[in-house]
Amino acid sequence: MKKTFNRSRRQTLAMAAALAACALTGAHAQGPWPGTQAVRLVVPFTAGSGTDIVARLVAEKLGPALGTSVIVDNKPGAGGTLGAAIVAKSPADGYTLLVHSAGHLVNPWIYKGLSYDTIKDFTGITPMASLPNVLVTAPSHFADVKDLVAKAKAKPGGFNYASAGNGSATHMNAEVFRLAAGVDAQHVPFRGTPEAMTEVMAGRVDWFFAPMVSALPLIQTGKLQALAVGTGKRSSALPNAPTTVEAGVPGSEYLFWVGLFAPAKTPQPVVDRLQAEVAKIMASPDLKERLEKLGAEPFTMPSAQFNKFIVDETAKAQQVVKAASIKVD
Repeated sequence: MKKTFNRSRRQTLAMAAALAACALTGAHAQGPWPGTQAVRLVVPFTAGSGTDIVARLVAEKLGPALGTSVIVDNKPGAGGTLGAAIVAKSPADGYTLLVHSAGHLVNPWIYKGLSYDTIKDFTGITPMASLPNVLVTAPSHFADVKDLVAKAKAKPGGFNYASAGNGSATHMNAEVFRLAAGVDAQHVPFRGTPEAMTEVMAGRVDWFFAPMVSALPLIQTGKLQALAVGTGKRSSALPNAPTTVEAGVPGSEYLFWVGLFAPAKTPQPVVDRLQAEVAKIMASPDLKERLEKLGAEPFTMPSAQFNKFIVDETAKAQQVVKAASIKVD
């Protein structure tokens, strides 16, 4: 009887140990996560977008930190919903992650019949960086923000503005600005940031709230004119550019951020490891310097706090969508 009890106890302990080990083991891995299997960061926007740039900066350091390869995989389309759907349907094993922007929280309010639930089908790992959008135009297109607003009010519907897609962070920033300024203009969505900037440079589109990380090189070379930044404070990358609030449009500030997500039910130890490594990366002096030159700032928080932030910001996004009557064209 005693031998049977001891054997049963040993089996129970062995099973418990195996379950604990599985917490850091992916479904397709041969050992503890991540092992030698590559980690894929799905970016649902085009290469060269603000989200893509942050993802690549982080991937460069995250691979060595995890001891494996970290690959950035661009899957643009439908305002970031195509790439998000890929991750939502992927195994919750820590090998397929999503790098998305604040626009991720807008999509449930403008896309009907999404194949995923923004809140329930993802676990927020951490935001990574905040990036001011900068209001850009073709050189000499407008003298300043007041000139833009005055001309737009004098000719309702006669001007147009670009975005990187319906409901994207660039679109939301433009709508917050438009509503605060009280102007009527036509929205022209593009597949991504590079395409939008090309049309603005050519003068075919009048203005665009472009991610600073994407627009700064073109501003510095004179191909784009920066009128203001969309955040609540000035950017160290463009210290002479006022905020839109300073430029005379109160209530027009908007926070554009990029964050890291995993499929829901990803093991908590995996989420915690990723959050800790990304936090270290974002705090490293060399990356902070690189971000600063691009007009971005590190922006991290624990997973639990980020998930609460996501719920709160999703509710705020709904209010803007309703006020601006944002719809998928």
